[in-house]
Amino acid sequence: VATERRNPFGNAAVVLTLALAIWMTIALPVSLEPDLSYDMWERSIKIFALLFVTIALIDTREKLDVFIWANVVGIGYYGVKGGLFSIMTGGQFIIIGPGGFIGGNNELALAEIMVLPFMRYLQQQSANKWVRRGLGVSMGLMTISIIVSHSRGALVGLVAMLFFFWLKNDKKFRSGLIIVFGMAIILGAMPDEWWSRMDTMKSYEEDTSAQGRINSWWLAWNVATDRITGGGFRLTVPWIFAKYAPNPRMVFVAHSIYFQLMGEQGFIGLIIFLLIGVTTWINGSRMIRAGRAKPELKWAAELGGMVHASMIGFAVAGAFLSMAYFDLPYNVMAMTAVSLYLIARHAEAAGMPAALPVPKPLPVKRQPTVPGRKPLPPRAGSRTGPNRT
Repeated sequence: VATERRNPFGNAAVVLTLALAIWMTIALPVSLEPDLSYDMWERSIKIFALLFVTIALIDTREKLDVFIWANVVGIGYYGVKGGLFSIMTGGQFIIIGPGGFIGGNNELALAEIMVLPFMRYLQQQSANKWVRRGLGVSMGLMTISIIVSHSRGALVGLVAMLFFFWLKNDKKFRSGLIIVFGMAIILGAMPDEWWSRMDTMKSYEEDTSAQGRINSWWLAWNVATDRITGGGFRLTVPWIFAKYAPNPRMVFVAHSIYFQLMGEQGFIGLIIFLLIGVTTWINGSRMIRAGRAKPELKWAAELGGMVHASMIGFAVAGAFLSMAYFDLPYNVMAMTAVSLYLIARHAEAAGMPAALPVPKPLPVKRQPTVPGRKPLPPRAGSRTGPNRT
């Protein structure tokens, strides 16, 4: 009923998201466990439906910033709270989430990694010094919360995201010092239990959790090669592992967004999912180019860079978590689709650049005349002759 509504499917990434929703619906009736898959399908479809409504309604820069603030505050609250708690307790306890998609320590840490760059974007856009300072403190507390989560995948994702952020930063020396000294202080305060947990990355062959993930990855591959539609949303069923997994006794979830899509939605679902990521990345690059070309669109370049940083964190940390249907990465995609719409509308309002002015013809140099004599014809190659260019 909104009068300012618009077609949300004007961007390739949004169309691909719709294609993924349709493919999941097609694959649902032929799932290995349709009854168990239905609740996850229902939740995913609701997420996508409201996502399309959101894209259709955000038609101004102010609404886009409110949407970004909503994502930052919704996740940042738990990051700031977890960081303060870790400081007061000396990092002795694992930081976990409130429930739902971010109920565990690994899941909450991934969500915090994804919103960390958008805190930086809001800090860049704010004219209030107290807001900028508050966001700066919040970013520090979020980083502490991510590390104290004891999530090995989140640590790798955080390092990858910070390295990318430093790589794209204009002030590399200053930002590099902040990152290095900040990480050194935080890691130096970590208890022995944390270091023991991180040290298991060197000996994954002996780690039960890591071996269970590898077993689930093989199951996903075997299911995808056997069924074009995949196995459905719920694969952690003993009889499915007995049929497809190398070790039927190790029943684990995929712990990877890539193998999760491969096993549950088949290779077609995985390809669509990867294409959503590729087109979102391209959207971010287009935003950066537009912002560099026009000073009034500088915000788009800054947001596009933060989109890339957030996607790096999700792509790396998500390789160790089953969060392919988590709504936050699709919200990031929505930010890029809306931003490109606003950029296009700005270009339309500004109009096409004016054509180059037509040069005035050079004055004709008149030939001297002699009384009783006709003027001489123009010389070949002269400014008034036929060879004039």
